[in-house]
Amino acid sequence: MELNYSPGLDGIIAAETKLSFLDTVGSQIVIRGFDLIELSQRYSYLDIVYLLLHGEIPITEQRNDLQDKLKSNYQVPLEIFQIFKLLPNGTHAMDGLRTGISVLAGYDQQMNDRSTEKNLGRAYRLLGSMPNIVANSYRVLNGQDVVEPDSKLSYSANFYYMITGRKPTSLEEEIFDQSLVLYSEHEMPNSTFTARVIASTQSDLYGALTGAVASLKGNLHGGANEAVMYMLLEAKTVEGFETLLKNKLQNKEKIMGFGHRVYMKKMDPRAQIMKEALYKLCLEQGDDRLYHMCEAGEKVMVQEKGLYPNLDYYAAPVYYMLGLPIEIYTPIFFGSRTIGLCAHVIEQHDNNRLFRPRVHYIGERHNLEELSV
Repeated sequence: MELNYSPGLDGIIAAETKLSFLDTVGSQIVIRGFDLIELSQRYSYLDIVYLLLHGEIPITEQRNDLQDKLKSNYQVPLEIFQIFKLLPNGTHAMDGLRTGISVLAGYDQQMNDRSTEKNLGRAYRLLGSMPNIVANSYRVLNGQDVVEPDSKLSYSANFYYMITGRKPTSLEEEIFDQSLVLYSEHEMPNSTFTARVIASTQSDLYGALTGAVASLKGNLHGGANEAVMYMLLEAKTVEGFETLLKNKLQNKEKIMGFGHRVYMKKMDPRAQIMKEALYKLCLEQGDDRLYHMCEAGEKVMVQEKGLYPNLDYYAAPVYYMLGLPIEIYTPIFFGSRTIGLCAHVIEQHDNNRLFRPRVHYIGERHNLEELSV
């Protein structure tokens, strides 16, 4: 039987899902049948969590019940913080996050139960714990005091508070929550595929998410938002950013924040939402420098390379204007994507088939008799 080879599995259908779909013809990111962009303008992150886990947009009572479930899981075992303190200086924030998830697994007394009910409970636990693990792994690794969660705040406001140590304004909470919605689920990127491959062996939800962290750490996937912000800070001005990008293009360097395997010839629709959010933040803070820099960079890349911004390009300056440390941008991405990953792992466990692809062998073949003297 002749096997087809597609580098990077480009265009290969690897799974059936009811969770999400990138409709390139209709220019929609479909989440359980709804357009993600429309969802991000009308519903909160907790609404999307409920939608992905239960297949419907929650009514008020269901949303409140979900919020209570997550708040009951805000606290994590104190031993996790002790382990963070034992990690070497210079440990990457994503490695701290990965370690925290691994440790959390040890406290699950029913690890071998893969039922939907138990997996949903694990999803609530992971989602509730994620702001604590994301924020305090970074804090401990940087010699800062641990911030306790505030159950009086909304999920997104508490997440923001634990990272920054201050409560967000109404606009900051709204925009941070919207960013979590936009990052929540995106069909089958590398980290989601990684999680499903691990889950297909009947490994547990924690193990699948630990592998997904390692995947998302790479700058071709999740680290791009950090790289974008460092470029903006290096350039400092509109003219400086235009020059920086043109020099990188001339030197044939890869420029993060532009292009996408799926959105080949158009702007990532999520980026447009974050562009509008950046404009709002600039107005509120009376400083529109980053907005104009990003617009100028967008024009350069479209004119020079025909490449359009992806979500990371505008999420980076939004997070910067929100006062979030650059090193934690990718862990925040993972924190928001936790719901999508959990939903995919649950779906994989519920209707499982072990992933076992083949290879296109291009090496030599030998006969051992050739080695005989």
